[in-house]
Amino acid sequence: MKEITAVELAEKINKDEKLNIIDVREDEEVEMGKIPGARHIRLGDLADSLDKLDKNEHYYMVCRSGGRSMMACEFLIDQGYDVTNMVGGMLSWEDELEF
Repeated sequence: MKEITAVELAEKINKDEKLNIIDVREDEEVEMGKIPGARHIRLGDLADSLDKLDKNEHYYMVCRSGGRSMMACEFLIDQGYDVTNMVGGMLSWEDELEF
C-alpha cells in the first residue's frame, strides 16, 4: 500500500497540485476541521459511494490516525482504485503543520 506523510501531502497542496483527498472520518470529527479541498465520505458509506469515485484518478485517504484510512485503502485497492494512505492521519496533520 502506498503511503504519504502529512508534510508530503501539504507540500503537494502548497504546489497547487490537483489532488483528490477523501476524508473517511465521522461527521463530528470533520466538523472540527479537515484538509482544505478534502471531500468527506465516511468509511461506513464508502462502499455505497463508489459511483462518486473515478478509477482513472488517484485518491489520498485520510482519517484521524491512519487506521480507518488504511482500511479504506485496502477496500478501494480491492475494487481497482489507485489510492495512497496518509499515515498518522489528522493527528499528524495537526501536530506537524501550522495552519
